[in-house]
Parts: sequence; structure tokens; C-alpha cells
Amino acid sequence: MTTQAILDDIYATILSRKGGDPEASHTARLFHRGRAKIAQKVGEEAVETVIEAMAGTPEKLASESADLLYHLLVLWADAGVAPADVYAILAARQGTSGIEEKKSRKPA
Repeated sequence: MTTQAILDDIYATILSRKGGDPEASHTARLFHRGRAKIAQKVGEEAVETVIEAMAGTPEKLASESADLLYHLLVLWADAGVAPADVYAILAARQGTSGIEEKKSRKPA
């Protein structure tokens, strides 16, 4: 199974938990708590990923990275962003210098 297919399958499962019983599903509980809580979890998992990158083992870094990706997928689902939306942006950026790509962004 490709990485894209794995992420797409997880995303589909996450979407299926939206509106589910928060007592029966961690994902449903996140949706029930709202976007701010989901975003907070993404931040927590990002920090844990950085900590493992600096002081942990590759296995711990991989585990924290999986947690980060899962919570990011939950955030995307809550915000109406599909993985394909992100894939398209990444594909459009391929072959472009990161420095040049950042310069081309419009100021917020």
C-alpha cells in the first residue's frame, strides 16, 4: 500500500468518526471537543516529535511522527481540507526552490 493510500484510508476512517460517540472513539472525542482542542493536540504532538528528533531514538521519532500525522489528519477533516488538497499543493511546489517558493507567497 502506498503512503498516499495509507493516509487516504486513515482520513476516510477519521471522517467516518465525525459525529460519532465520544465515549467510544478517541477521534469522535476530538471532534466533539472542537477545532481549538484538535489544533492544541497537533501542537502537542509536534512538540513531542521535535523532542524525539533531538533526544530520542529513530523508533520513538517514527512513533511521535505517526501521532502527529494522525492529529493533523483530524484537523484537516474538521476544517474541510482533504489530503488531495495538500497533495496538489505539494505537487505544484515540486521542482521549486523552497526559498523561491516562500518569496512568491503573498503577504498575509
